[in-house]
Amino acid sequence: MPETLKIEIVAYAPTAFFHCAHCEVVWDQVGFSQGVRNEQLQSGLPEELRQEYHQLSEWVRQLMRKYGDQIEVSVIDAASAEGFVKSLRHRVRRFPAVIVGGRERVTGGNYSMAEQAIALRLAPPAGG
Repeated sequence: MPETLKIEIVAYAPTAFFHCAHCEVVWDQVGFSQGVRNEQLQSGLPEELRQEYHQLSEWVRQLMRKYGDQIEVSVIDAASAEGFVKSLRHRVRRFPAVIVGGRERVTGGNYSMAEQAIALRLAPPAGG
C-alpha cells in the first residue's frame, strides 16, 4: 500500500477555546456551548481572513474528495506556537502556505500550484 502524502497548511485559522472535558459535557447538556463556539468562530478573524479560511476549507474538501486516503491534511494556525515554528522551518512569510510532503511549499493561497505539487507527488513513477 502506498504511503500517505502529508500536506500541512499554515494559515490564520479561527480559534475556539474549550473547558475541561467534564465541564464541556455540562455546557453541552444545557445548550450553552454551541452558541459560545459559534460566536467565537464568527468573531475570531477579521472578515477578509474569514473569507480566506472559507476558501481554504473548500479547497481541502475538494482535495479530500479527489484523493481520499492518499493524503493526510493538517491545518495549523499561523498564530500558534506550532505555526510559528513551521513558518521559520519552511521560510514561510505569506499565508496560507501549503507544505507538501514536508518539503515543497506553496505560499499566498496559490491552490492550483499547490494541487499541481500534490498531483506530481502522487503520480506513479515513470516507467512503472
